Amino acid sequence: MNPLEWIRDDAGIDWPRVLLVTLSITVLIAVGVAAATSTAAFGPYNPSWDGSSELRQQIESEPGVESELIRDTARYDAYDPNETVAFVIAPEEQYTAADAERLQQFVENGGTLVVLENFGTSGNELLETVGAETRVDGVLLRDEQEYHRGPTMPIATGVENDTLTEDVEQLTLNHASALEPGEATVLVRTSEYAYRDANRDDQLSGDEELAASPVATVENVSDGQVVVVGDPSIAVNAMIDEPDNAAFLQRLYTDSDHVLIDLSHGEELPPLAGAMLTLRGSPLLQVLVGGLGIGATVLFSRRAVHPVLERIQTVVGSRHGPVDETAVEPVLELDDEQRATLLRERHPDWDEQRIQRVMAAFNRDGAKRRDDE
Repeated sequence: MNPLEWIRDDAGIDWPRVLLVTLSITVLIAVGVAAATSTAAFGPYNPSWDGSSELRQQIESEPGVESELIRDTARYDAYDPNETVAFVIAPEEQYTAADAERLQQFVENGGTLVVLENFGTSGNELLETVGAETRVDGVLLRDEQEYHRGPTMPIATGVENDTLTEDVEQLTLNHASALEPGEATVLVRTSEYAYRDANRDDQLSGDEELAASPVATVENVSDGQVVVVGDPSIAVNAMIDEPDNAAFLQRLYTDSDHVLIDLSHGEELPPLAGAMLTLRGSPLLQVLVGGLGIGATVLFSRRAVHPVLERIQTVVGSRHGPVDETAVEPVLELDDEQRATLLRERHPDWDEQRIQRVMAAFNRDGAKRRDDE
């Protein structure tokens, strides 16, 4: 019985069943969305303004680039550091000594580590561990002259000539923090009208002064390099399309074969995404799930009732009562003329077209039953 037949009865459409189907579909969609998306800030499966789902999709669609979301720093060992860029975006938790050491080895062996941080401390601790000199000072930047929608969204126009800033003329920031670069190379600075709002009074006061502050740097560490950006918001959905955030982020990985998004010290992934990553990372589990899928397909392809009974029930209709299987078997052994005669005798109220439809159903399902046997 197909779905259209199930929601119809002798009087027409069975509206209670239609309502049940509609509600069931709505619930399934809601559960599916909840299982596949996240509300975590900077989350790669968060489609809201503060998520980074667009960045994840941008990386996944980059030709020649393989990407992976990392939940365990041990996965760094699976990639050639010289061909890999790893993004750490506003980590919520401090990296343990073992985890930080893996990232240190990744950088020292030729990997590129990109740290986007503004007010947290985990980013600075990681930078120190991997041997980078740049630090995020954690003070809000404001610009009363060069801004996007307000002074807390400065437009950083001081872009230096570098391979990492090719086709980039500015960065559009949102609650950014200045960087203390040390000996690192500054890639992008704010305008000269920006200032560090140390006392958070929303105005230039006290010892605060106007200055072009660094907001993006790059430095060599052993055989690798570390890029630091004082604003993780350039990667969120609401800001990535602002000039020239997407272009800058793309330049960081466009020449690499692999891009890792490190989630090992952030929010948990949604259940469905987490399950998919677990499956992708375990060949044994892939074989097990594949075997279960094949078994389920074979099991459910066998109908619980004979096809001929289903066909008769559909054609004759439920108003004639349940079909007796013992009465059907002899009918299958008759030829077409004998079946037609028998049907006319048992159902004198049937017209010729209905008799022909039932006979056609007998022929199709009888042939199928013989093939199955």
